[in-house]
Amino acid sequence: MDTDKNKLINDIQKLLNSYDGICETSINPSLLEFMDKDTLISIIDSLLYQKEEAKESDVQWLKQFKSNIL
Repeated sequence: MDTDKNKLINDIQKLLNSYDGICETSINPSLLEFMDKDTLISIIDSLLYQKEEAKESDVQWLKQFKSNIL
């Protein structure tokens, strides 16, 4: 996997771990390596938007998202 995709995956992991009260996330890169860069960037955009608009329902969404990728 190229270094740009690794950086994007690491950025996703950091965003997921930036929420208070949610257990630390460690993403296995092989789960996301099939995605192209645009898709990974879209995930980052979505996470940033969710963080800006953080509400309880968003935190629940994040917990569900994390449980699906771990």
